[in-house]
Amino acid sequence: MTTPFQKASEWIDAENAQDPNIEIDQNNEFPKELLYSNRMYERLMQFDPEASEEIQIASKAQHICRWKVARESYPMDRVGYLRWREELKKFHAKTTAEILEKAGYDQTFIDRVSFLIEKKLLKKDHETQLLEDVICLVFLEYYLDPFVHKHDEEKLKNIIKKTWDKMSEKGHQEALKINYSAENLSLIKASLGL
Repeated sequence: MTTPFQKASEWIDAENAQDPNIEIDQNNEFPKELLYSNRMYERLMQFDPEASEEIQIASKAQHICRWKVARESYPMDRVGYLRWREELKKFHAKTTAEILEKAGYDQTFIDRVSFLIEKKLLKKDHETQLLEDVICLVFLEYYLDPFVHKHDEEKLKNIIKKTWDKMSEKGHQEALKINYSAENLSLIKASLGL
């Protein structure tokens, strides 16, 4: 018999598999958000194998259907960017809640997943912090390098510093174990004064 978790996971994957944006990983093409979702889930299970079912779902659904809310539909300034990010969190939470309801989860479970996806009580709620650590670790491992080629050093140092500030001490220790290129490792160390 298929469990609610298996159903929800399959449906989240099916939604993310519709992403028209393609990313290459180890010479294979993947829908961008499906690849991100898989990376989030894998990193979570490495980082905290005892993670609750709620946070497992939240990690998979962190960017669910993100391409449907275009950045360009908001003003291209800091205020527009922040509004877009807030709307995205609500959109991801709502999209996931509909899947979870269909999969047979109760309202308490659904509310908790929404709470995590919306990253409420960061630094205060253990699981919200865990999710944030995983988001930052996935960024540093897979998405820092493309950023390095797009931005100047000052902006990169600022991005790394902000990422670091969002993480827990356990997250910091894990981040320093990632296999960075020599250039990126020295950039990280310079950004953090290590």
